[in-house]
Amino acid sequence: MDVAPWMDELAHVHEQLGKCFLRKEPRERALDYLKGLLGSSERKNSWQLAEQVGEKVPYGMQRLLRVAQWDTDGARDVLQDYVKERFGSSGGALVIDETGFIKKGYESAGVKRQYCGTAGKVENCQVGVFLYYAAANGGGAFLDRELYLPEDWIED
Repeated sequence: MDVAPWMDELAHVHEQLGKCFLRKEPRERALDYLKGLLGSSERKNSWQLAEQVGEKVPYGMQRLLRVAQWDTDGARDVLQDYVKERFGSSGGALVIDETGFIKKGYESAGVKRQYCGTAGKVENCQVGVFLYYAAANGGGAFLDRELYLPEDWIED
């Protein structure tokens, strides 16, 4: 996908998201990250996203995702406002769905032997719950996410 036609809109979104970052470097890197996600790279991992924006190594992208301090709930709020402003219509609908992520061990938060829709049976997995806006024109956007925590994880 050619990102050029989207640059004005992307700049607008980035300006709003910029408020969620404490420091200049991750704020600027976030724009490159968004450009990479919209770019033509087949896989959207740190290496390919870095290459998409002209970087030789993925360390900046990895730092943004792993250690940069930013307000994730604030970014979610910016996204929700943007979707409502740009795509909201009376014919749209909110969709809540869960997805299971099969796991080998028990170290990840929320992992337990539980029903996993992805596998269609009880498996060792995490379960994510997602909120999606489905627009009347066929478009849509993910608006929120939460990791389901089984009761024994909450009690621990």
